Amino acid sequence: MPSSYLEKARELIRVESGAIADLENRIDKNFKKAIELLYHISGKVILTGVGKSGLIGRKIAATLSSTGTPSFFIHAYEAGHGDLGGVGKHDALIVISNSGETSEITHMIPYVKKLKIPVIGFIGNCDSSLAQKCDIVIDTSVKEEACPLGIVPTASSIVTLAMGDALAVALMDKRKFKETDFAGLHPGGTLGKRLLTTVRDLMHTGDKIPLAYLKDTMKHVLFVMTKKGLGVVGILDEDENLAGIITDGDLRRGLERTKNFLVMSPKNIMTSRPKSINSATLAIDALYQMENFSVTNLFVYDGEKTGKPIGIIHIHDILRYGIMA
Repeated sequence: MPSSYLEKARELIRVESGAIADLENRIDKNFKKAIELLYHISGKVILTGVGKSGLIGRKIAATLSSTGTPSFFIHAYEAGHGDLGGVGKHDALIVISNSGETSEITHMIPYVKKLKIPVIGFIGNCDSSLAQKCDIVIDTSVKEEACPLGIVPTASSIVTLAMGDALAVALMDKRKFKETDFAGLHPGGTLGKRLLTTVRDLMHTGDKIPLAYLKDTMKHVLFVMTKKGLGVVGILDEDENLAGIITDGDLRRGLERTKNFLVMSPKNIMTSRPKSINSATLAIDALYQMENFSVTNLFVYDGEKTGKPIGIIHIHDILRYGIMA
């Protein structure tokens, strides 16, 4: 027979998932009005709440900010002690209250109204005094809380959070917010690195590029490869164009098969038309090309694949940067 506490846990999941499913019918005219209002304001979106509602408000504010709608959270109690100074006349306020009677929020509304700031309410009781003070009310009520006592904010919290996410996603779509926009706001994250980091950002340049000339001996090529430490050397012709490439594998095979290897010309073992890439290419795409061509290095050009390369990028440069983390 299942343990009672496990069944209570399963029941919570059922109650909360059902409460979220009920939200679909509340994406209505009031929700649309809220989207239009937030889309057209020139200032910020301020969220406020107390207790669990405050914690949910912080998360919604963070989600809005990270998806193109500048937002921040003010604790309703602190608002009455100076934090209202962060609210401007071009902003909008979202208040969160399950009961609709949260005194700290009710007391701050008159001051907000003096600034003529629109107020959107995420309210669990649409007949409450706070609901009457809001310009737009979004219904976040639930039939029941999911805890055994029926009093701990569980279903009501998750419903409010889901409605906040729905608001953020709808605004994302209306703003035509793209992956690159998201990456711009998350430069330290993996997605940001993937969508913002180019080959130019990671490539080796100047004296760090392993290069030799057709006129050089294989002894010199071996010296360059050892010094630069990338396992490859690019071979330039007399016009400074990249004529070929020699890898450490080419060196090993040449030493095994060829007499007088160290004094011979690089032309005898180099691979012509080596793989290369444009400096503006995303680093993640450079990694895909390396995997596709089964190579570990790509010489880099600014434009057409002619002339002397401006850099070289190694597969380890990309992996160390955390592109695939």
